[in-house]
Amino acid sequence: MVEHERTGPLDWLTWGFSRIAMWAPAFIVAIIFYEVVMRYVFLAPTLWVNEMSLWVGGGIYLTAGLYALQQRSHIRIFILYDMAPKWMRQLFDTLSVICVVIFAIAVVWGGFGEAKAKFLRWETFGTAFDPPIPATIKPLILITLVFLALQSISNLIFDWNKEPQSHDPADDLDMPNIGNDPSTTRTD
Repeated sequence: MVEHERTGPLDWLTWGFSRIAMWAPAFIVAIIFYEVVMRYVFLAPTLWVNEMSLWVGGGIYLTAGLYALQQRSHIRIFILYDMAPKWMRQLFDTLSVICVVIFAIAVVWGGFGEAKAKFLRWETFGTAFDPPIPATIKPLILITLVFLALQSISNLIFDWNKEPQSHDPADDLDMPNIGNDPSTTRTD
């Protein structure tokens, strides 16, 4: 995969989050493997693996959306977008960013009180392991949304005067170019 260039300090921060988050699935696999071995080989199941995998998975899910936005790999209807003149593309991009910012503000505004309360009372999950998943994930949702809004504004500013790109639907296919690749050409 070719990554989009990093264009500012916010992109570097998002990129840094992604580098941490890309190792988290391996951590989840490792602890689940540990659980399976402990449960079925040693007949000593753990109390913490399920909740820990939920906790780490929640963080991965949140940061993945932020990384996708930084990489410009979010959904866009290129058939219409590519046909539009530059001023209309800029209008589409501006409206999109406005929608993202309004959504982020609304969720942060509506969820701040609950997230603050869960964090301040250090609300736990209510299981035997009892990790503080609600106390950490609820504020992380709001923090991620703030970064998401800032990242979308950063993308808009950087991409404003960028030359338009055209997209071919074949770009989305991961198939080898059989006809032009000499290693796949038959010579019988």
